[in-house]
Amino acid sequence: MKEALLYDKILDSSTVLCKMCAHRCRISDGMCGQCAVRENRGGTLYSLNYGQLCASHIDPIEKKPLFHFLPGSYSLSIASMGCNFTCLHCQNSSISQYPKEHAEITGDMIVPANVVQGAINGGCKSISYTYTEPTIYMEYALECAIMAREKRIKNVFVSNGYMTTESARLIIPYLDADNIDLKGNDEFYKQVCGGRVKPVKDTIMLMKERGVWVEVTTLIIPGLNDSDETLKDIAGFIKSVDQAIPWHVTSFRPTYKIPDRPVTPSATLKRAYRIGTEAGLKYVYEGNVPGSSGENTYCPSCRALLIERYGFSVRTNLIKDCKCPKCGSAIDGIWH
Repeated sequence: MKEALLYDKILDSSTVLCKMCAHRCRISDGMCGQCAVRENRGGTLYSLNYGQLCASHIDPIEKKPLFHFLPGSYSLSIASMGCNFTCLHCQNSSISQYPKEHAEITGDMIVPANVVQGAINGGCKSISYTYTEPTIYMEYALECAIMAREKRIKNVFVSNGYMTTESARLIIPYLDADNIDLKGNDEFYKQVCGGRVKPVKDTIMLMKERGVWVEVTTLIIPGLNDSDETLKDIAGFIKSVDQAIPWHVTSFRPTYKIPDRPVTPSATLKRAYRIGTEAGLKYVYEGNVPGSSGENTYCPSCRALLIERYGFSVRTNLIKDCKCPKCGSAIDGIWH
């Protein structure tokens, strides 16, 4: 447990205003915010999950998914329990929703220095704050990220993007890449996730503006966010920020509170791919379909195959000096 960053004490009251995520919860004494891991104790807000890791694994960076950031490298992936969303389709609900459903937090106490050393020992080029929403364990993630930067280890967020400007600016100086979910339209966020879409779009714009490498993922759920209108809106927004932002359109598998939805048809992913490319995006990927050519990176100028992937594995990477070896066009990303 550690005193939280980014909160205000409300005058003449024991209530505090948390400014870490876009919910901006007003939290009464003895209560937690919507994430269930930030508690007001006598007018002081505490991060209850500080340093308590519920997951730690070495993953391919492609699993995040990040396709234009140090391809073929490994990332030490860590998480603490909790989330500021209540997504009905959460694939990690056993840890993201645990504090809400069990009113407790569990995990192994690991000091930030040991996280960084673990990345070094594992031959990892980055640390990924992932599996659950890293914003809700920002105090810990920030300390790890500062130490990692000192050791030339890069930092990656895999995030729902539901941050405040204040929290985004807190981590940006130490953040190298961020894969942000852009899940659907505002109605989808309200009904399925327990949030709104605007703060997510604001985070994407701010991260890109401040020089963080950004990739966007949309998990396509049949009947919920798979309409042409929704997909065109997402693709159009990404294009308005930067046409070089990679867009991952990924396949849904029935899980958690919506086990009755079917698996996303491959035709839907191909339709989303077409919508993205027709909108002017340079890099669109079909995810969760191992063996699909939609996982590969092609030169946006001459369409030469540059990176061939199978699932989370890189089979071939032909990019040389950040350029296409066939036509010489610059290929956007962080390659070294």
